[in-house]
Amino acid sequence: MALPATIHTFTVNLADVDRGVYDELSLRVARHPSETETYMMTRVLAYCLEFQEGIAFSDGLSQTDEPAVLVRDLTGSITAWIEVGAPDADRIHFASKAADRVAVYTHRDPAKVLASWAGKKIHRSDHVELYSFDDGLVEGAVAALDRRNTMTLSVTERQLYIELNGAHLSGAVHEHRIE
Repeated sequence: MALPATIHTFTVNLADVDRGVYDELSLRVARHPSETETYMMTRVLAYCLEFQEGIAFSDGLSQTDEPAVLVRDLTGSITAWIEVGAPDADRIHFASKAADRVAVYTHRDPAKVLASWAGKKIHRSDHVELYSFDDGLVEGAVAALDRRNTMTLSVTERQLYIELNGAHLSGAVHEHRIE
C-alpha cells in the first residue's frame, strides 16, 4: 500500500512590494512521500512569489505532464508554467511550447542546473527564467516547518523577509539566464 501525502497548511501574509501584490493566502499543500521538505518549501515560495489570479498547485509528482505550480487564464489555457527543482531540458522545452512564460525556482546549485541544460534544445530558451535563493534560506525555512504554519513574506527589490512560525529569515532571490 502506498504511503499517503502529508498535508501542511500555510496562512501567508504576502506583501510583494516589487509587484504591488498584498494578500492573505490560505494554502493546503500535500507533500508526496517521495518529496523532500526542501522541495515542498521551494514550491510554496515559488507559489507566493508568482501569486496572481489563476495560480494553482498542480497534482504534483503524480501528474507528470504538469509543473509544480501553474497559472491558467479564464479559458483554462496555461499562461505560466512554474517548475521547482532541477527539471531536465526536455521538460523545459515542452513547457516553453505549452505556456507563454516559464519560470524555474531551484533549491539546488543554479550553475549545475544551467550546465544540465547547456547545448540542449530548449524552445525560446532566452525567455526561460531560472531563480535561486541565497544559501541557507530554504533550509532555514524547512527547519521552522510544522504541519500548521503561519508565515509573513515581504518582498522588496527581490530581497525576501520571512517570518515562519516565529523564525525570522532573510535572503535574496537571484535570476539566472540560459546562455
